Amino acid sequence: MSAPPTTRGEPITSKRQMIDYIAQGSKPRERWRIGTEHEKFGFNQRDLRPLPYDGPAGVRALLEGLTRFGWKPVLEEGKPIALTLDNCNITLEPGGQFELSGAPLETIHETCRETCTHLNQVKEVCTELGVGMLGMGFQPKWKREDVIWMPKGRYKIMREQMQRKGKLGLDMMLRTCTVQVNLDYSSEADMVKKMRVGLALQPIATALFADSPFIEGKPNGFQSFRSHVWTDTDPDRCGTLPFAFEPSFGFERYVDYMLDVPMYFVYRDNRYIDVAGQSFRDFLQGKLPGLPGEIPGLGDFMDHLTTAFPEVRLKRFLEMRGADSGPWDRICALPALWVGLLYDDVALDGAWELVKSWTAEDRDRMRVDAPKIALEAKVRGRSMRDIARDVLALSRAGLSRRARLDSTGQDESHFLNALTEIVDSGKTPAQLKLDAYHGRWNGSVDPIFRECAYWKGPVPAE
Repeated sequence: MSAPPTTRGEPITSKRQMIDYIAQGSKPRERWRIGTEHEKFGFNQRDLRPLPYDGPAGVRALLEGLTRFGWKPVLEEGKPIALTLDNCNITLEPGGQFELSGAPLETIHETCRETCTHLNQVKEVCTELGVGMLGMGFQPKWKREDVIWMPKGRYKIMREQMQRKGKLGLDMMLRTCTVQVNLDYSSEADMVKKMRVGLALQPIATALFADSPFIEGKPNGFQSFRSHVWTDTDPDRCGTLPFAFEPSFGFERYVDYMLDVPMYFVYRDNRYIDVAGQSFRDFLQGKLPGLPGEIPGLGDFMDHLTTAFPEVRLKRFLEMRGADSGPWDRICALPALWVGLLYDDVALDGAWELVKSWTAEDRDRMRVDAPKIALEAKVRGRSMRDIARDVLALSRAGLSRRARLDSTGQDESHFLNALTEIVDSGKTPAQLKLDAYHGRWNGSVDPIFRECAYWKGPVPAE
């Protein structure tokens, strides 16, 4: 959601240019890469409060502190709002959630090294500032009004539009964190198959990674409240894309979908122009009320692609978007899960066999049930726990066949161990936290900031 804006680029004079833009993402297998993104909540270790932008223990100080490692600031109206280095970006979500958008890498081993390097750098600066970082799907303690908005122009526009749509859009912006992986495709047919498998199995990922059972210090009745939030954010730009399972689905159909997604903004002269709710189709005809007489450039379409939030998003790659954020080992497990399934032909065929008979109603029911009851949900009489076991077996075999070894001779399949433990125990991360809340935490969520942070620090007594 927080990618830096692009330049206007080549004027768009036909729909074919947009179709070709996405189609040009097709790559031969040897050029397939893995791009992992993960978000985390920063908090002041003194009082557990979310970080403001300014101040000695604020987000700006954290961004500026990280420049010692070679990160270069990205400024908006003179303020650092992102960092960039070696095909990586550090960006800010609306409530200051701190995101690493990783480089396109060849193996999960490299992804984990990247994650470890990032967390160690962040830890060094955060320790100096008295700041901690927490990986969960939803802010467990603080209210919307306790979270400070980041000074980014696109977020002001989105904030106003969100309040006109679903009930939970502001919660999505301010109080959620995710981990996702971006993966390549070789052709339109390959994209279609991966998109369908990804959409069908996204509820399985939601269940496995479910880690957002609290809101404002109390259980919220869900295991992945983050995932539930997306069901009531903005129906025009979220969801499971049922048209992806129609015979005609391909690059052009996705472009048609994007042309019907209402716009948020146009970026011109280093500022965001509010065109929220207006039509990209009108823009193509020079009839956009916010910019009368002007037609979009390809960069405008690229920006527009970032404003749709389906469970799997298509750009020049596919984004798997269904998982709650979590600790280090689950950051690595998410790309491992999808790489094993989608980058091995045998595993991809097996995954498609698993899901191809599911109806739109089956998929919708899974999408609704997974956030609430996770592995206990059922489809066609089978529990998601049993399906997840099959999915992990397919992924593990796919990773083994990839045979990408680290310096000790291990392949990538061991990164799935954290998920196998969840399936074997039948307990999601959310359920484990709920057990602790009702047990040793004595009805408080404050211990989360001590026990579940990326590194330990002082936590005040209640």
